[in-house]
Amino acid sequence: MRAAEITEDIDHLRRSLFGAAALTVAAAELAASRPAAAQARSGALASFGPVRQVDAGPLNIGYVDMGPAGGPPAILLHGWPYDIHSFADAAPLLAAKGYRVIVPYLRGFGSTRFLNADTFRNGQPSVFALDTVALMDALKIDKAVIAGFDWGTRTADIVALLWPERCKALVSISGYTAGVPTATPQPPDVERQWWYEFYFATEQGRAGYARNRHDFAKLIWKLASPKWAFDDATFDRSAVAFENPDHVDITIHNYRWRQGLVKGEARYDALEARLAPAPVIKVPTIVLEGDANGAPHLPDDKLYRQKFVGRYAFRMLPGIGHNLPQEAPQAFAQAVIDVDGF
Repeated sequence: MRAAEITEDIDHLRRSLFGAAALTVAAAELAASRPAAAQARSGALASFGPVRQVDAGPLNIGYVDMGPAGGPPAILLHGWPYDIHSFADAAPLLAAKGYRVIVPYLRGFGSTRFLNADTFRNGQPSVFALDTVALMDALKIDKAVIAGFDWGTRTADIVALLWPERCKALVSISGYTAGVPTATPQPPDVERQWWYEFYFATEQGRAGYARNRHDFAKLIWKLASPKWAFDDATFDRSAVAFENPDHVDITIHNYRWRQGLVKGEARYDALEARLAPAPVIKVPTIVLEGDANGAPHLPDDKLYRQKFVGRYAFRMLPGIGHNLPQEAPQAFAQAVIDVDGF
C-alpha cells in the first residue's frame, strides 16, 4: 500500500471511529443478549478498591489490584470521559476466575499525578501506551492480557503494536483505533460526530470544558450510550475522577494533537513514525462492539479486519453502547477469558 493510501486509511479509521465465582460461557452469552439496562447495576453500586499508588515513569499512578497476586494478569484501560469504575462489575468477575486484574487511572484522571510539576502535560496517545508499559514494569508484570475501550482501546492497540512481547492477547472495543493526526476532510455526517473535537480546538472550548466538565461528560455518556439507563449515582461516582488537576490539559492536548493542531514531544517521534503506516496487530484479539454505540466508530469490522492478522473474533452485543465494559460486564469479562485461551 502506498504511503498516501495508508495515511488516508488511518485518517478514515480515526475520524470514523472514534460473575460471580462461576462465570460460564453460557451465562456470558445470555448476559450479552440482554439489553444494556439489565446488565448495568446502576442502582447497587459495586464496591471497587482500594486504590493503590505506584511510581511509574513520569507518573504516580492510581490503580486497583484485584484477584490472586500470582494469577494471570489482565490490565483494563478506561476511556474519556470515564474512569476505572467502567470495570467495577467486570473486574470482580475476572478476579473470581483467578486473574490478577489491574485497573489504572489514565494520566489526567483520578488519583494519577505527575511526579514533576514541570513535566509537559502530554496527551498524545503513544504516551498512554508508554504509561501502561511503565506500570507493568513497576508491578513486575512481564506480559498481560490488555483490554480497553475508547482511549483505552487506542492505548491497548498501541501497546500491542509497539510492544507485542508485553501483550499476551487483546480485547479491543470498536476495533483498530491506533492512528496519527491528519487533516483530510470527511463527509459532513462524519465530521458532525466529532463536534467536541472542534469545540476543544478553541480557547472557548478549553474554558467551557474546564468550567462545565461534569455536565459535558454526562452529555457525552448519554450521546455515546443512548440505551444505557445509568443513574446519577453511577455517573457521580466516575465524575470525581475528572477533578484531577491535569484533566483539562490532558484532554485538550489529546484532541488538539489528533487534529494536528499541536505537537507532541520530539522524543516520541520515533514511536509515531512506527505507528504512521497503520501496522497490523499480530497478537490474538477479540473485538467487541455494541449495536447501540452512539460514539463515532466503525460498526462493521470488515472496515478494519485486515489490521488484525493473529487469531481473531468479532462479537456484536445487542443494545449495548460505547461504555461496553460497564454496560455488559459479563460479556466483556468473558471476552478477556476467551482471548486468553486463543
